[in-house]
Amino acid sequence: MSTSLLCRLFLPSLIGLSTLALSSATPRKPTPAEPLATLLKESKWQKRVLLLCAPTATDEKLTRQKQLLELVRPALAARDLVVRDVIVRELSAADEQYVRQKLAGAGTSFTLLLIGKDGGVKRRETEPITPKSLFATIDVMPMRQQEMRGQR
Repeated sequence: MSTSLLCRLFLPSLIGLSTLALSSATPRKPTPAEPLATLLKESKWQKRVLLLCAPTATDEKLTRQKQLLELVRPALAARDLVVRDVIVRELSAADEQYVRQKLAGAGTSFTLLLIGKDGGVKRRETEPITPKSLFATIDVMPMRQQEMRGQR
């Protein structure tokens, strides 16, 4: 596929999506041009994904959630967690449709979605949550329990 064709296919997504890469040790980091469906498909069984959906990049709740997560970057990486901003007003047509159909309209107002390694939605919140609360959800998951046992 030519570079020109790739640019035409993925440039719309590039404009609207930002990614917070949380670990330099993460072998595969999503790029802003990566469609949501691709991110979630490629993350399955490899990474947990935290989608921070909001109508605009300046959404107060989005900003607050990102501030809370910034304080615990190493703990996020330890839990194989990739965080991605999903700014609904700036999505490509394909991502907008994906959000509407697969994520049940997340993003009309602030919505946090925790996607497990199995690809299922494990938590949905409409208010920012503390890292402690997020980690409590993740740390009781069977796959996370298995990971913690393997680290000992």
